[in-house]
Amino acid sequence: MHNDLPIRKIIHVDMDAFYASVEQLDNPDLKGKPIAVGGGGARGVISAASYEARKFGVKSAMSGRLAEKLCPNLIFVKHRFERYKEISNKIRKIFLDYTDLVEPLSLDEAYLDVTENKIGLPSATLIAQKIRDRIFSEVGLTASAGISINKFVAKIASDYNKPNGQKTVNPEDVLQFLEELDIRKFYGVGKVTAEKMYQKGIFTGKDLKSKNIEYLEDNFGKSGKQYYYIVRGIHNNEVSPNRIRKSLAAERTFSENLSSEIFMLEKLNQIAEEVSNRLNKSKLLGKTITLKIKYSDFTLQTRSKTLPFFINDKSIILEIAKELLYQDSLKNSVRLLGISLSNLNTDKKLSEEPIDKEKKSVSVQLKFDF
Repeated sequence: MHNDLPIRKIIHVDMDAFYASVEQLDNPDLKGKPIAVGGGGARGVISAASYEARKFGVKSAMSGRLAEKLCPNLIFVKHRFERYKEISNKIRKIFLDYTDLVEPLSLDEAYLDVTENKIGLPSATLIAQKIRDRIFSEVGLTASAGISINKFVAKIASDYNKPNGQKTVNPEDVLQFLEELDIRKFYGVGKVTAEKMYQKGIFTGKDLKSKNIEYLEDNFGKSGKQYYYIVRGIHNNEVSPNRIRKSLAAERTFSENLSSEIFMLEKLNQIAEEVSNRLNKSKLLGKTITLKIKYSDFTLQTRSKTLPFFINDKSIILEIAKELLYQDSLKNSVRLLGISLSNLNTDKKLSEEPIDKEKKSVSVQLKFDF
């Protein structure tokens, strides 16, 4: 056993239908009703749906038209991002009363490392309950939480007893929990990867665990190594209060499909300006420009170019985006364009711990109370 291994108690807090819940909080007439944030208009896309709407199959990223077909009584409300940020900041202040190790993932979810916490409570499970109680009493919203030895398991666990619940995966239960897990619930396994795994007889964590690292790398590339370790409870990424941003992007969905490149260039000019402004505001520079094109048949295409130097200037971003647009003929009319910058000047490679230490991390944590 290594005494210098990281012994962590991690909480993943996830607000319940956050945007929609804020709208119901501020407008009592919406409580108990199926609502969707965004999605209005002929080409609108939903950002969030209340639990009442989810019962009908309405979910985020769905077109407003389809959502309305599924739920004829659906109520559409406009985004109010400033209000969501305001509520999010109140919730974050509650987190900081328990630990300074808070890593926000978005406005509505965050990781907390409470291994050493400000109230001296040894139970991460009780701390999660206290945090959820305070969010409800002080903000008026419900939250769900997952508690375990690492970020990966905690995030999966937070989805188990939603809404307004929590689940603790104790150290001694981690391996069995992961073995019994449907492969689709593994963070990072999307629809395409899941289908590929099904074809190879991998349906659960136990099936995944039966494959050696060489097999997984041969079949799933770089991700194969990650799958090999996470299914064994090995995921020692720290909760980082100053999480490194990997990319910055902006995009536009058009009210009518565009078939003229002249009109597309006009839109790209606006998008490039927004990206440049956000880069400057965040004091960021990037080397890789990616053009995102979504066609009228919803197929998606990306085109990228990496420069030998960092940029944040609108004119250069626009010039590269135009070059990428003309790089190949368009397959169809276009419903969405986006520009992103990655390979940012904040990127840094995190050092990996020796594998022999990582493999013992679960067994070491069995000695600690959750």
